[in-house]
Amino acid sequence: MPPLDFKDIQDKLSTHFRPLHRSFQFWVRAADIYTGYKVFQLRVSLIKDVQKQEAMWERQHELAAEKIYAMCSDLGGFFLKIAQVLGKPDLAPAAWVRRLVTLCDRAPATPFDTVQLVLEKELGRSIGEIFENFEEEPLGSASIAQVHRARLKGDKSDVVVKVQHPGVQELMMTDIRNLQAFALYMQKTDIKFDLYSVTREMETQIGYEFDFMREANAMERIRRFLYENNKKSPVLVPRLLKDMVTRRVLVMEYIDGIPILNLGDEIAKRGIDPGSKIAAAAKQNILKSLTLAYGQMILKSGFFHADPHPGNILICKGSEVALLDYGQVKDLPDSLRLGYANLVLAMADNDPIKASESYRELGIGTLSKCENELQELLRLAQTMFDSKLPPGVAMLQPFSEDSSIKKIAVQAFPEELFSVLRTVHLLRGLSVGLGINYSCAEQWRPIAEQALYLAGRLKDKDLKTRVHKRHLFRRLLRRGVKD
Repeated sequence: MPPLDFKDIQDKLSTHFRPLHRSFQFWVRAADIYTGYKVFQLRVSLIKDVQKQEAMWERQHELAAEKIYAMCSDLGGFFLKIAQVLGKPDLAPAAWVRRLVTLCDRAPATPFDTVQLVLEKELGRSIGEIFENFEEEPLGSASIAQVHRARLKGDKSDVVVKVQHPGVQELMMTDIRNLQAFALYMQKTDIKFDLYSVTREMETQIGYEFDFMREANAMERIRRFLYENNKKSPVLVPRLLKDMVTRRVLVMEYIDGIPILNLGDEIAKRGIDPGSKIAAAAKQNILKSLTLAYGQMILKSGFFHADPHPGNILICKGSEVALLDYGQVKDLPDSLRLGYANLVLAMADNDPIKASESYRELGIGTLSKCENELQELLRLAQTMFDSKLPPGVAMLQPFSEDSSIKKIAVQAFPEELFSVLRTVHLLRGLSVGLGINYSCAEQWRPIAEQALYLAGRLKDKDLKTRVHKRHLFRRLLRRGVKD
């Protein structure tokens, strides 16, 4: 009988109990953060001085930010994605943003010897047989995979090799199910929004990210769509090396550029005043390119890249934008695509009646708790689905009694719309970070009109009237006449 391998037994036990330990860690920390806020709400309600209340809230947010940062940093994986969502200026308290923005895409790297084993198993050859050179230090490491720069044998151009972290899928699914249970509790107590449907959609989308063959097909489909529907594609999409794609490895062309988060430093390094017209024009061009690409993908195709966080956006020469990482994509059915096109027109036109009709068409179930229901429905739509917040809203504060989510309870929210919601919020975060307050709904209005017209839902006469009004309004603006 062979001797017992205690290290092997220890490793197996550790692997078996790791999800349980992870769940315990999440619930202990989440409960601590949540109860901290609930106790604080009672304490601050006893203070009548508004300025003192604001100072107390700031201290509470800073305390919570440290705890959230520690949880996301220690647990990693899916919680890095949570940090991406929360670490945005329009969505979370400023103290959270300051702390969490440094955490995005900082997952620990998988050691190179493990990367080599995965690569050689997936591609069926040794690294030396495939690559002229292969940088052991990764370009970056995210929650699901890390990327390395390399060069294929006999080639003159560099490539990017994306390799999945071993064993990450089970842990991330554990995280999502814990989050789903927490979401159910939150929507029954504090936030009157169908959070559970949101987490269900997250589960679906994250599940897709573990299949790089699916990602490769999505990348190729979006690249072809953007290049066929424009004289020049508004964003660069990496070319795929089709014979070097497996479920856990993806090889694509290397695109040279700087992360969008480093744009300010790059502008300063080139000796350009960040407040100059040249810098402002560059930022406008970047946002215009991204907005056009997303408007076409969501409203014209329905198939779109659903993860435009800063780590996936590179700025290349001449303010060109490259869009990376196609693990999260969404294929909207025509009913939702056209329903959202209607909502875009409602938001761009500030039309509360059309907004209410669009809610019903999209299957968003609401329960009013206010007198001015139609205006609040429009305000809620603009808060959720436009990159420019409605008048009087500086950031999303779901706990505030004045928030639209408190006044209009969202009882049903189609899971598939979450990807649109998240995409718009990430675009909003980018616009805030670039210091530009703009409405994607206004930018997307012509694309929405075209989508509805091609579907037979907007007649020739109606389309011509809308285009005429828009041109007239622009002429008035150019003459300095305010509407």
